[in-house]
Amino acid sequence: MEEAIRKADVLIEALPYIKKFHKKIIVIKYGGSVLGDEKIRRGVLEDIVFLNFMGLRPVLVHGGGPNINELMRQSGKKTEFVDGMRVTDQETLKVVEEGLTALNNIIVSEITELGAKAISLNGKNNNLIQAEKKEAKIDLGFVGNVVGINTEIIDDELKKEKVAVIMPMGVGKDKNTYNINADEAAASIAGALEAEKFVLLTNVKGILRNPEDPHSFISTLTTKEASGLLESNIIMHGMIPKVKACIEALDKGVKKTHIVDARTPHGLLLEIFTDQGVGTEIIK
Repeated sequence: MEEAIRKADVLIEALPYIKKFHKKIIVIKYGGSVLGDEKIRRGVLEDIVFLNFMGLRPVLVHGGGPNINELMRQSGKKTEFVDGMRVTDQETLKVVEEGLTALNNIIVSEITELGAKAISLNGKNNNLIQAEKKEAKIDLGFVGNVVGINTEIIDDELKKEKVAVIMPMGVGKDKNTYNINADEAAASIAGALEAEKFVLLTNVKGILRNPEDPHSFISTLTTKEASGLLESNIIMHGMIPKVKACIEALDKGVKKTHIVDARTPHGLLLEIFTDQGVGTEIIK
């Protein structure tokens, strides 16, 4: 009986959030090694389906780094990165799209198995993600910056109560296809859709003031504080693009951004529907 009462208390705690976020757009970015873990992925997709059934409008933007790396290895092609960006020639671009398509199909299939409707969207089609070649200290090839989002395509699918599952590829005015960093693509999509929330799912608890001390976890910080942590090199390595993506999304009008550990069971629901949350939220 006590367990049943505890579960009811959780539902009651969630009720004001369910009401507040009804029909609001939640953009979720999911990638890295945690995307390839079947058990973790199943839990994340269960959360996304729950959001969908509760009347929220989830949009999932996914990466595919480890999967693409494996395909590159199998093809015998060397992978080269510059400042965290994959140098992408025409052959690599085909491998990237192949890897992303395979993952996209798996995600859409698993969401459907869980009882929700999902739609696969490739950013390069119908000018969904409009891009231009990214300038860098060396030529990155077909790597792009986002310059525009065709929100009408996404909105139309969300109104049909579908979960939009988006591959981060773009197309330029030059008709070239571009490989887009998934964090950047997700932040641009969240901003263009004026999303209520932008959630980055990762494999760490959130932001720490001291990377060596798990007790230095930060639950909430402002964009000004986040920028200060970036400048002082307290935020490092793979967390840098994630924090920058949160700041960019907030600058573009997103209400709140969150960095959540995908390994935490139902971490996405706990972050959105409970008072305390489980990850780091970055706000204006």
